[in-house]
Amino acid sequence: MTQGAEQVAGAAVPRIPRGVRLHDDKVRGKMVLLAPERVIDLDQTGLAIVQQIDGQRSMSEIIDHLAGLYNASTEQISGDVKSYISGLLDRRILEVSA
Repeated sequence: MTQGAEQVAGAAVPRIPRGVRLHDDKVRGKMVLLAPERVIDLDQTGLAIVQQIDGQRSMSEIIDHLAGLYNASTEQISGDVKSYISGLLDRRILEVSA
């Protein structure tokens, strides 16, 4: 299990740290996360997840919101959200607080 996977419990609150921002990249024609010396391309799923990260909502709240938005079960959404956020945590693109 990766370090990020250990941090994505339901009560964890992910946030985009200082120095990282969501950006509309006109050259690539898509939304990206800009981090120091890195650009993370966001597909539709990644963008939907990242747009819910406000530093206030917990993982459970994000998952519930996306499940409602896409008319899917929380079980169906949960794995994708946790996996995606875990990957961003491992790359130090996100932080979490308990």
